[in-house]
Amino acid sequence: MKQCTHTDQIRDVQPNSRGCEECLKMGSRWVHLRLCLSCGHVGCCDSSPNRHATRHFRSTSHPIVQSIEPGEDWRWCYADEVEV
Repeated sequence: MKQCTHTDQIRDVQPNSRGCEECLKMGSRWVHLRLCLSCGHVGCCDSSPNRHATRHFRSTSHPIVQSIEPGEDWRWCYADEVEV
């Protein structure tokens, strides 16, 4: 079973915004929000038109995000492609 090898990069972060940072700037919409556990960036999920959470990972290599949707409690490692 594949495991995440990046849990040492999880920090105690607070969301940088109340919505997807890039979507708010450009006046776009999102479906679900993801919190980067390295820096606090809030980005939209891959079901959203702009996929900013994945773009953030690709530009920063910050590997782990957490869903910040009400009722959801999960984390995803982009680098290892596995739930944390």
